[in-house]
Amino acid sequence: MNRDKQLPWQQEMVIRHTQRLMQSFHDWTGRCLLDASGSPEEIAKALFEAPFVLVSHGIESDPILNYGNRKALQLWELSWEEFTQMPSSKTPQEVVQEERGRLLAETASKGFSHFSGVRITSTGKRFHIQDGILWNVIGEENQRLGQAAVCSKCKFLT
Repeated sequence: MNRDKQLPWQQEMVIRHTQRLMQSFHDWTGRCLLDASGSPEEIAKALFEAPFVLVSHGIESDPILNYGNRKALQLWELSWEEFTQMPSSKTPQEVVQEERGRLLAETASKGFSHFSGVRITSTGKRFHIQDGILWNVIGEENQRLGQAAVCSKCKFLT
């Protein structure tokens, strides 16, 4: 299959990343992100198609989003290519940037945190995330690779 025609979850780099997301979530919380079994490819597909929002970003000074499952892409109204080029700082409203900074720092030191908050889509629609979990993504060599967030309760605000 032509690499340009692949779905995100079919890309080798994304398959490896989803394994890190799953393992890091379990290591920090003791819970499974998704009750899935099978090959790494099957798990990557299940995460991409999961009924919850899952996103992650790297460790750049202004971290760039490097993963968003289908629910996340739909929520932010972006393609995979657009989403994975966007700084994660562009996802919350300006008024909650300070709270976001506090949450990222707390998670960096504790491993994971629970959160709720208002975020904004690429077209300016506001939505509220409830009962989210943010955690540090750790690599095979125990190095910090970024942070990820999951939530299953999002409500658009009027």
